[in-house]
Order: sequence, then C-alpha cells, then structure tokens
Amino acid sequence: MTDYARYARQVVLPEVGVNGQSLLRDSSVLIIGLGGLGSAAAQYLCGAGVGRLLLADRDRVEASNLQRQTLYRQNDVGRRKVDAAIAQLAALNPEIELQGFDQIQWPRAIAQADVVLDCTDNFPTRQAINTACVQARRPLVSGAAVRLEGQLAVFDLRRGGPCYRCLYPDTGEAGERCEQAGILGPVVGAVGALQALVTLKLLLGIGDDAARLHVFDARQMQWRSHKISADPQCPSCASPHA
Repeated sequence: MTDYARYARQVVLPEVGVNGQSLLRDSSVLIIGLGGLGSAAAQYLCGAGVGRLLLADRDRVEASNLQRQTLYRQNDVGRRKVDAAIAQLAALNPEIELQGFDQIQWPRAIAQADVVLDCTDNFPTRQAINTACVQARRPLVSGAAVRLEGQLAVFDLRRGGPCYRCLYPDTGEAGERCEQAGILGPVVGAVGALQALVTLKLLLGIGDDAARLHVFDARQMQWRSHKISADPQCPSCASPHA
C-alpha cells in the first residue's frame, strides 16, 4: 500500500496527483550502470516511488568512485555495486522493489522495464543497449558526462526512430572515459538527476522530450539543445527486422 504522505510534495502537483503516484508505483525502470549517472538517477527514482527498480552493473566499488558516485560509502569499497546500491536504496525507500543484475544479464531485464536508462560509459555497450531497446520498443534515456561537459537525450522507441545510433553511428572509436579525461562530481550528478526527471515525465505522460540532444557546458553554465533526425539508413531503427 502506498504511503502517500511520503510523496506529498509531488502528489500535490497537478501533473502528478494520486493517479500519477499510482502510475509510478506500478512502473518498472531498468538502470544499466551504477556509476555517477546511475547513482543520482536511482536515488531520485527510488525517492519518487517508482515501484520497481532493476539495477545492472558488473563492477565493484572502488575508493576513486566515492568522489562522484553518491550511492556508496567508504565501507562499501570492494563490495559489488549492485549489492551496495540495493542496500542504500532500500534504506531510502522500503516500499520499492529492487532487483539486481550482473551487467551481462541486462538484455533479459529490458522486457521487464517500462523505461531503460543508459548510464554506462562506453560506446559498444551503449550501442548494444540501443539495439535491444529498439527491438523491444522501450523508451531509452541516455546520459553521458566527462570533464566539464554533459549530454542528455531521450529516444522514445515505442514510436520508432530516431535512436541512439542515428545520433552516434558506429565509428569503431572508443569514447573518452572519466579515468583518462577526468570529471567533476556535480556534473555527472546533474545529468543523472535529469535522467531521473525525464524518466518520471515519460512514466507520467508529461510533455515530450524525445529526439533532442541536450548538451551542458558546466564551465559556462550553459545548455544547448539540438534536434535529432532519424537516419533512414540506420542499421538499428531503420532495419526491417527492428
């Protein structure tokens, strides 16, 4: 039974209300990657009362993660991220159902999710997540952050393209990772929080954030937004088998 007092500050919003809170309670969200992006997104979605969170990551907590991955504490170092995340989120909101997956198991979790969050940090995994979401017709919320820059995009694959691969075709090149390029913690936290925001909007049917790339320049404190066009030759969303 939902404790509406817990969610009073959002239930009072006309965009949410009791019916919207019930929608969130009955929803499932898959978060792939429990680093800086996933940490922020998971905490906000858990706090908001999304009824079921599916969490996928293969890594263990390292001391260098604690600068930006706010789900974890010093005594979590060496622990599986999935296990540490579930413990923290259960303490935040015991009403939520939490299920952990090794990152290689996420393909079978996509069919269980209403929305998928890509919070990973490498292009091969991002492309694989995109392909799976296209095939399953699941909305995909993609976030990225490195140095003092962030990106956010929503691909509502229930309606077809554009998809992530329309924006970033396979190039065979590896993207920069935080280990080499660096990252300020609040930058990745801001993008992860916005991933949670657009996910809640998708679940509640508020607005339409799909098919736009939002780019954040933390140095200048500026956002830019660009329309994403479908690629008619995209091997993922334009395929007759997609």
